[in-house]
Amino acid sequence: QVQLVESGGGLVQAGGSLRLSCAASGSIFSVNDMGWYRQAPGNQRELVATITSGGSTNYADSVKGRFTISRDNAKNTVWLHMNSLKPEDTAVYYCHTYYSRYDTPYVYRAVWGQGTLVTVSS
Repeated sequence: QVQLVESGGGLVQAGGSLRLSCAASGSIFSVNDMGWYRQAPGNQRELVATITSGGSTNYADSVKGRFTISRDNAKNTVWLHMNSLKPEDTAVYYCHTYYSRYDTPYVYRAVWGQGTLVTVSS
């Protein structure tokens, strides 16, 4: 069973910073794109940032210039560095990736983390 374990959420004042971490564990042959999504109360889940195994990144317009996504392929870990946080960044942040198993190395499956709450006070 593959799991994504997230950490790093919490309460921070506007203008502050937080770093989220997400580590994939289990019987993993390969991890493809990794990403962060968020869901605020009453809103749909939205993409925040993604990163390919080669290091190419993609960001939502609302976080460009403030958030940075990075990963360590050897550790199957992805981070989200969040700077200049705003109250509208308040949400549950979810880690997501596609992985393959040793018995089916070319079949990729999606997995989500349990979510970590980020609250930005004004």
